[in-house]
Amino acid sequence: MSEQSYLLKGATLPSGAGADILIEGGRIVSTETGAGHGADVAVVDADGLVALPGLVDLHTHLREPGFEQSETVLTGTRAAAAGGFTAVFAMANTLPVADTAGVVEQVQALGRAAGYATVRPIGAVTVGLGGERLSEIGAMAQSRAGVRVFSDDGKCVHDSLLMRRALEYVKTFDGVIAQHAQDPRLTENAQMNEGALSSELGLKGWPAVAEESIIARDVLLAEHVGARLHICHLSTAGSVDVIRWAKARGIQVTAEATPHHLLLTEELIRSYDARYKVNPPLRRDEDVQALREAVADGTIDIIATDHAPHPREAKECEWDAAAFGMVGLESALPVVQTALVDTGLLDWAGVARVLSQAPAAIGRLDGHTHAFEPGSAANVVLVDPAASSVFDLERLHGRSQNSPYLGATLSGSVRWTFHEGFATLRDGVLAPVAEAAVR
Repeated sequence: MSEQSYLLKGATLPSGAGADILIEGGRIVSTETGAGHGADVAVVDADGLVALPGLVDLHTHLREPGFEQSETVLTGTRAAAAGGFTAVFAMANTLPVADTAGVVEQVQALGRAAGYATVRPIGAVTVGLGGERLSEIGAMAQSRAGVRVFSDDGKCVHDSLLMRRALEYVKTFDGVIAQHAQDPRLTENAQMNEGALSSELGLKGWPAVAEESIIARDVLLAEHVGARLHICHLSTAGSVDVIRWAKARGIQVTAEATPHHLLLTEELIRSYDARYKVNPPLRRDEDVQALREAVADGTIDIIATDHAPHPREAKECEWDAAAFGMVGLESALPVVQTALVDTGLLDWAGVARVLSQAPAAIGRLDGHTHAFEPGSAANVVLVDPAASSVFDLERLHGRSQNSPYLGATLSGSVRWTFHEGFATLRDGVLAPVAEAAVR
């Protein structure tokens, strides 16, 4: 299929400046207002729309290979495009686990075939996520997938010596370890945040210290070896304090918060609705406020979805038996606008930083770090900030429906998504699979 040229006329850049964004050959050609263009250019009326650099999710579960009943690379990247994402980093807890060069190359190839977003595989830190010996880290780094992010997400690398060795290994090629901070002994059979509410509901509590103690250990290990460390889905005020201390000390640590930890609290668990069951658990309102402030002041570097699809039977059951996790690609930007932009904590330049530029930099993702510069890849999302709507099943484009926002009113609407110049989302409608695949 021949590439289409576009003029996004009257868009507002994250800085607040107006722009006519000309896209040709998959590249940004110009952002000058009133610039000329050829007759074959498709004009998109972007008046009133904010143009953001294509969103980058450093924490996505695409489930393929092995768990295609929950999600596939194709369906997951369709959900990504609908949410304004042009790149996703696919977590390693598949079957087989992404702990070899062969598996990560397979995942990347599936992403290319789908065509909706750039898919960068995350390699497992340990063989089979077993926490006993290091995986083929070097082979994955040197493979065609060029892996730079490694994580056992879903499980914590709890062995201190193994974590040190992993940090030392990735340092040699500028990689990063993304740690799932959860002390396994302190969270055995845990079901929700530990506190007065867990006692009232009779559910096993998940203490904040189980997260905070691992983060404290790991920032010291990262300092000791001089390596890069990233903390996945940080969820407590105490964790914010540890990260803030580590950054002041000059340690190479970055951290993410999820949209759901920026909006939802443990009070929702009174319903025993398993859509609200997630790892780490929803926390107190005090934690939510601390995370919001930490995103605003830069202590928390990025927002990542932790998109975790599950089949219906894994959620429509009693709380104790239900799986942990929520889908979040389509709802991420509306939640960020609702929780941070509408509350005055973040402007659109800040949104571009935490949802695109910073995650691309952490993941060493070329092509997503120089947004709107002439000659840069045309990864662009157009957002209507004035929109407000009830989030419903029609907004979901993956295979699973375990969203905690169904029935909630959220701000903003993603209207167009351009992945390397190809319109994957067109005025709110996804491009056909065949068109995306044959680009």
